[in-house]
Amino acid sequence: MNFLLGGLAGLAWGAVCGAVNMLILKKAIRKNDSNVLMAANLGRMTVDLLALLLVFLLRKRLPFSYEAMLIGTAVALSVVTLIFAFRYGKKN
Repeated sequence: MNFLLGGLAGLAWGAVCGAVNMLILKKAIRKNDSNVLMAANLGRMTVDLLALLLVFLLRKRLPFSYEAMLIGTAVALSVVTLIFAFRYGKKN
């Protein structure tokens, strides 16, 4: 049960951070500038790193398995990115 709760919390946290990533990317795509896109990708990587780092740093305070939360966070970040890419690809 502890592992399941950690995974669900990770999925939720990763989805929130993935949504922030998509907002950054949408704004960069609207500008249609390669420098802005590169900066947006750096910003997205920073959000990913901070999301995973925060889970790791809070591992002793979390009431559930932090390993499961790390895995859930990483999965959600990846899935949200894939969903956005497929939706964007269908529009164009």
